[in-house]
Amino acid sequence: MPDPASVTAVTADDHALAARAAEEAGRFLVGLRAELEAAGMWPYAVGDEGDRQAHHRIVDQLRRERPDDAVLSEEGWDDPRRLDAARVWIVDPVDGTREFSEPGRTDWAVHVGLVVDGRPVAGAVALPALGLTLGTADPPPLPPRRPGPPRLVVSRTRPPHQALRVRDALGGQLVPLGSAGAKAMAVVLGEADAYVHAGGQYEWDSCAPAAVALAAGLHASRLDGSPLVYNRRDPWLPDLLVCRPELADAVLDAVHG
Repeated sequence: MPDPASVTAVTADDHALAARAAEEAGRFLVGLRAELEAAGMWPYAVGDEGDRQAHHRIVDQLRRERPDDAVLSEEGWDDPRRLDAARVWIVDPVDGTREFSEPGRTDWAVHVGLVVDGRPVAGAVALPALGLTLGTADPPPLPPRRPGPPRLVVSRTRPPHQALRVRDALGGQLVPLGSAGAKAMAVVLGEADAYVHAGGQYEWDSCAPAAVALAAGLHASRLDGSPLVYNRRDPWLPDLLVCRPELADAVLDAVHG
């Protein structure tokens, strides 16, 4: 369980820092992508360069402004000292590198999340190509559910069989989308009703999206319904459910039905 004293140490400045770091990195990435594409760089190289430069920008900023906190980034060296830290920033500099490297795609994101004693308590997800950043500093109110069958956002290439079960049980529709952050934020924005993922992710894929989703009043958990726990020795976190709270029981029942 999180230490209550540690959780209360999270401040408005932490929420603001997450949003600022994600948004600033996102703006930089939009310009970098345009510059590299204009120079004729191969798409895979555009993705690699975006990952590298955004990682350094975000991690350098966090280390300047929160020198006593640990950082875990997809693109960085995993410092084992984070395991003894109560406060850990978990970063995905470019979530959806493939989408970032494809000209014109908007379904990629920047994740900056803060966990305290394993719990995601602050974070922001920037959707830079859309000019949008969603964060725990000012989470958007959950809009009413749109009429019609439930919409389930899934991978563009490999929707998990659990999502197919949910679709069949709820009479839903699958909506292919790119990055994990883009999928989770589609639920936050009311553009989708659930994001069901299985088959492999790491903590940086879901930490910031989970923090934002929970702050917005959504359900966010593992597919067995257990809480999401971060800053573990092995950052592999293979499954995730983000959905509207009124659908959570039905989705979880369908996953295991």
